[in-house]
Amino acid sequence: MPIHAQEWLCRRIVEQSPDAIIFADSEGIINLWNAGAEVIFGYSSEEALGQTLDIIIPERLRQRHWQGYRMVMASGVTRYGRELLTVPATRRDGVLISVEFSMVLLRNSAAEIVGSAAIVRDVTARRQREKALKERLAKFEGK
Repeated sequence: MPIHAQEWLCRRIVEQSPDAIIFADSEGIINLWNAGAEVIFGYSSEEALGQTLDIIIPERLRQRHWQGYRMVMASGVTRYGRELLTVPATRRDGVLISVEFSMVLLRNSAAEIVGSAAIVRDVTARRQREKALKERLAKFEGK
């Protein structure tokens, strides 16, 4: 497949994915925000680009997030390239949702980390069903 065809294909996959695909530079500034991110988080690309990841991180978790983010940017090591991380996130309207994501650290030609890309899925409905099932089981076992 010619390189221009591969680029076209990659661009369409990112643009049209129902999952959020987000790229943030090493400082946590959003540089890529696809249509899936717009739907999940409620911010248009124009609103999100140039903002920090704080727009989707619940305020109570921001300090912990940035400690981890800086450590990953400095070390180049994350376990979330292979493992999914499930965390709360905040939508534009302030509603908390549950998301799962994996991430990829991107490096320049000098092998320096330039940022991270995350593929994010809203799992709020599934988590609510799991919680309701656990509650029903707990009531059943308590009888």
